[in-house]
Amino acid sequence: MWRCAGFVGVLLLLGGCQSTHEDLIAKGYPPAFADGFDDGCISGRQAAGSISGEFRKNVPRYLKDPQYAEGWSDGFRQCQAMLENKDREEYRNEHWDERERAWQQQKDQGAARAYRSQ
Repeated sequence: MWRCAGFVGVLLLLGGCQSTHEDLIAKGYPPAFADGFDDGCISGRQAAGSISGEFRKNVPRYLKDPQYAEGWSDGFRQCQAMLENKDREEYRNEHWDERERAWQQQKDQGAARAYRSQ
């Protein structure tokens, strides 16, 4: 009973969420940019190794419409990087021990000190 109620609650929450496309348009981006971002994002996830999705690019539109092309490029880079970073974090969490985490933290702190002193 509670599982069913929880599942319905999650569906209602997800149903009320805006898609990335709608969110970009609501923020003032042109529809062509939002279309390109969606296609580029799906392609970027696929390039980063996602099982779901496929490479999607409207090549004639990409060549003729600079807004679509810019949106596609932005979506591809952002979604590819996001998935690759997620995979890297999952690997660290599964395979790194405390000594490796401490070493990485020391290295990051040393780099931060070096950047601040410049």
